[in-house]
Amino acid sequence: MKKGLGGEQIEGRHAVRELLMAGSRRVREVVLADDLDPAAIIDEIVVLADEAKVSLKRVPRKKFEAAARTTGPQGVMASAAALEPVALAQLIESSPVAPFLLLVDGVTDPGNLGALLRTAECAGVTGVVLPRHRAVHITPTVAKAAAGAIEHLRFATVSGLPAAISELSAMGVWTVGLDVASEHPLWDFSMATDPVALVLGAEGKGMSRLVRERCDLIVTIPMAGSLESLNVSAAGALAMFEVTRARRAQPQP
Repeated sequence: MKKGLGGEQIEGRHAVRELLMAGSRRVREVVLADDLDPAAIIDEIVVLADEAKVSLKRVPRKKFEAAARTTGPQGVMASAAALEPVALAQLIESSPVAPFLLLVDGVTDPGNLGALLRTAECAGVTGVVLPRHRAVHITPTVAKAAAGAIEHLRFATVSGLPAAISELSAMGVWTVGLDVASEHPLWDFSMATDPVALVLGAEGKGMSRLVRERCDLIVTIPMAGSLESLNVSAAGALAMFEVTRARRAQPQP
């Protein structure tokens, strides 16, 4: 059975607010713990739920915590229709600008994936590609860490990243992998303003051999300290915003 993209349970104040504001998928219910202190964002969530005609319930804290699946859900959760992935080709064909994709190769830590997705949305990534197996998908922890970014990103799920990279190459997209074992500094690659896909490997072991071999270029973030690498979410943030910087520096027609 294929693993779905997820995203049905959303926890955390910012994530739930963005879910309601985006209006891109059906929200079944919003649940609040009944002992919440007054806060502007809670008032906003109540108004948004009312405007969208979404059922809103207040439940005892103990019942709320029993239903929560994250640490520190902030007394707010919602249930919604699952996120719907699109075909890989759609991420390219329907992009209003030069495609800027993020490919995630086997990241299993939900906090890291959520942080990557939040950065991706802020950096202008036009699509995220996730493998169907050996990776975290949009769990409640991912959604909370992403702070609402999942409502504004488009996702494709693929059976394998090596085949997806070959498909992207056929569509004119450069693939650039990030890895400590490279002689090419991140800021020296010249394809940032072209259709490009950044490939990030799993925590610790990095990209798989086949994924690495199929990338057009492997770049690294030169380290100045004693440690040899950054956390994947921090490294990914630097790489994504390097693409953003290069694109903004390009003369406009």
